[in-house]
Amino acid sequence: MTDRIIDMKQNTEADRQKFVADQQLIFKYNHTMPMTEDADALLKQIFQDRIGTDSSVAVPVQIVRPENIVIGNHVTINFNALFMAAGGIEIGDNVQIAGNVQLVSNNHDLKDRSILIGKKITIKAGVWIGAGASILPGVTVGENAVVGTAAVVTKDVAPNTVVAGNPARVIKTIQ
Repeated sequence: MTDRIIDMKQNTEADRQKFVADQQLIFKYNHTMPMTEDADALLKQIFQDRIGTDSSVAVPVQIVRPENIVIGNHVTINFNALFMAAGGIEIGDNVQIAGNVQLVSNNHDLKDRSILIGKKITIKAGVWIGAGASILPGVTVGENAVVGTAAVVTKDVAPNTVVAGNPARVIKTIQ
């Protein structure tokens, strides 16, 4: 997996305008009556063709760089999700994401804080992520895995396992 390096000192006026437009669109989505045609149209505008059928994102949601997010079919994302997507975020089909979950695919360089280092987060099909969990840069959560409430996931999660804690560790295998 190749790291995505972004030097924020190199941002152009077009980059700034795109960021502002994205944030205004997300603000509008967050303040639109949920489960309406207007909300559906705004969600489609945010994700374009990168969101599957029968997928929902509850409000409010915070998203940075929505163009780097792909959401599969039949995905439910509950309220207060945070997507920091400079490194990319890919969510497979039939995923359940509870409230207050953070998917953070980027971090700042330790020496030059204007440099973002992005590493893709991959959530495979059938995953369930519990409330308040955080998934950090470069992590892959395997098929049918469960991430427990408030877990901080710093390493890959094997398929069909349950992880919990800070840092997350395997507590069970799903038979």
